[in-house]
Amino acid sequence: MKKQLRAFALVISLLLLVPTFFTGCHGAGKITDFQVPENFDESKNYEITFWAKNDTNKAQTDIYKQTVRNFEELYPNIKVNMKLYTDYTKIYNDVITNISTETTPNVCITYPDHIATYLTGQNVVVPLNSLFDDEKYGLAGSELRFESPAFEELVPQYIDECKIGENYYAVPFMRSTEACYINKDYVEKLGYSLPDVLTWDFIWEVSEAAMRTDADGNYLLNGEKVMIPFIYKSTDNMMITMLKQKQADYSTENGDILLFNDTTTEILKTVAEHAGTRAFSTFKISGYPANFLNAGESVFAVDSTAGATWMGADAPLSDICSDKVVDYEIAVRPVPQYDVENMYMMSQGPSVCIFNKNDSGEVLASWLFAQYLLSNDVQISYSETEGYVPVTLKAQNAEEYRIYLSSAGKDNAQFYRVKIQVAQMLLENADKTFVTPVFNGSASLRNAAGQVVENTVKSMRRKETVNDAYFTKMYSEVSSLYRLDGFSAGVSTGKDLGPLPLTAKLLLGVICATWMIIGLYSLVNLIKKRKSSK
Repeated sequence: MKKQLRAFALVISLLLLVPTFFTGCHGAGKITDFQVPENFDESKNYEITFWAKNDTNKAQTDIYKQTVRNFEELYPNIKVNMKLYTDYTKIYNDVITNISTETTPNVCITYPDHIATYLTGQNVVVPLNSLFDDEKYGLAGSELRFESPAFEELVPQYIDECKIGENYYAVPFMRSTEACYINKDYVEKLGYSLPDVLTWDFIWEVSEAAMRTDADGNYLLNGEKVMIPFIYKSTDNMMITMLKQKQADYSTENGDILLFNDTTTEILKTVAEHAGTRAFSTFKISGYPANFLNAGESVFAVDSTAGATWMGADAPLSDICSDKVVDYEIAVRPVPQYDVENMYMMSQGPSVCIFNKNDSGEVLASWLFAQYLLSNDVQISYSETEGYVPVTLKAQNAEEYRIYLSSAGKDNAQFYRVKIQVAQMLLENADKTFVTPVFNGSASLRNAAGQVVENTVKSMRRKETVNDAYFTKMYSEVSSLYRLDGFSAGVSTGKDLGPLPLTAKLLLGVICATWMIIGLYSLVNLIKKRKSSK
């Protein structure tokens, strides 16, 4: 009789597991805290991996290498293996691939949008709250072998970008924004004066004026056959910024997709108008904006402040042959605005996250390295390679950094004028920067925002009809392409994920039913054996 009861209990247990299958398997990927070891075991050797990104800038690579060497001198029992990427998307794709094989790196340069997707895995990314607060090894901890900033010394809006739900899942590394790099000579030659703050109307008007040609088809502005007055590097940033400036919908904090709206259509119609005259183009369609600007084939080029050393006649990292570079006065401004009294500009730049491992000591070793990236030596030296700004008030207020900012134009390398100007522009306008909501699917939504711009420009170049019907069809296609209808809100914020997809329910139902049948079969066999033994 006892065997019968045990079998019956097994079946009941399996039945009770059914709700767990249907609720616990959907988005249960986050650990809510990390237990910091009481002491860091320095007698044990740790080997950690660091996936970093640089802009093919040798100075950045050298700083990363020096950072690793300096850290390993401080902690001889920690070896840091660095892998360099030239594209954030490649890092993101590799992390996604490695999650399934449990071979993620220890420390990774990333973005909060990406982290939100990583969090759908089981215990993948380490929440940093307890590590921040630990007296020994936390921010400004007593046992650190380097000078770390306190939490209050992190720039508030930058650390806030790293918070998803109630937890911090990253620390900021560097911050940048977008800038409009301008051939001031061309603007004045066209009869305009360059304002302190650009407006979209001004950009479009000047760009169209630059399209005038002579009888031979040469552009009057440069006497050449090539002229693209306005080129935008990141069209996802372009669309998101324009929507923000118009206070229009994009998404909600819960992950509702609101991109495909009337304001988006209104913006795209304006884009179509100027793409049709070829006064506007994009990086993906025409090429790198700096190359056109430096060759005298563009008037306005919008790119990241992190690309400043490619911009200008004297740019130290110019990508074109020296005989193609024209001599011109370059000016920098914030991105164009709809309302100059209420400015908005994108906050961007990499953060650093830590991946969970079975050994808490290995996680702590990873945290020590990630935290070392916030030290003044790293923050200041890396920010000087491009138009980045340090993410700590400690570094921003350091005398060394203030001297750097005051040395603009001293040379065309370390003190390249344009690079320092865009950094100062960001520092002066940090309160005007913004970020978008982060959730599982926000990275795909960002891609979709750029895709609608790219598609519109391509269609105008192909002489296709671009009207309301076109936009309705394109929105459906882009939504399908990036699977925006398939994302459930709340993965990154701890909110309800909503119902499972039908296919998942069917699969789980089959699994549960199979176990129930096995249990019932076992119960029947036990009863038969019991009867036959009597």
